[in-house]
Amino acid sequence: MDDLVLRAARHAALADVSRLRVVDLLAVGDASPRELQVELAMTSNLLAHHLGVLERVGLVARRRSEADRRRSYVSLVAAALPGGVATPPLWGATGAGGAEGAEEIVFVCTANSARSQIAAALWNARPGTRPRATSAGTHPADSIAERAVTAAGRRGVRLTGRPTELDVSSIGSSVVVTVCDRAHEELVRHATSVHTAVHWSVPDPVRIDTDEAFEATLDELETRIDVATAAS
Repeated sequence: MDDLVLRAARHAALADVSRLRVVDLLAVGDASPRELQVELAMTSNLLAHHLGVLERVGLVARRRSEADRRRSYVSLVAAALPGGVATPPLWGATGAGGAEGAEEIVFVCTANSARSQIAAALWNARPGTRPRATSAGTHPADSIAERAVTAAGRRGVRLTGRPTELDVSSIGSSVVVTVCDRAHEELVRHATSVHTAVHWSVPDPVRIDTDEAFEATLDELETRIDVATAAS
């Protein structure tokens, strides 16, 4: 598609209130079609239509869940948003209140050995007065993945300590960000007292266990954090 035509098509796709609502939700975090349907109180056929329009012009993408393969997640392609289209802050759009009201950001994955560790370290490396980030796992591993430590180190970020278990009772007013499909689905299914405010569907680099996989994870988390912190 010609660049000018594509830009016009993206503006046209966003000239619909329902699709703007979808974009606002996905600017905060990824969601399954069912989660979007519930949040928007929209029929499945109508949601499928709106997602199809956004997908055809490259504004959203889908990724199969690494946990429940019957499930997929829709994510916003933030780089494709036309200039002037603002994204909501991480806190306000999740019901977590303003930045001042959030105790911290808690990044969660299953093992707390790579993605959540990297995300917390990258978040804390950003300057500013936002709440600091910690990380935890639903089923923590014995140690941080060696390739995660090495890959983060190449970008000037240190990963230290040991994986820790998510303590539901201590979450308080923290904003929970799951960076693992399995952790997200586990919390939603088994721990209804936990408000999983945001989900980022990030592939597991440990499963592939190559330098390239860990570099891709850092790239994706850096992009997502850049978007979240810029909006906040």
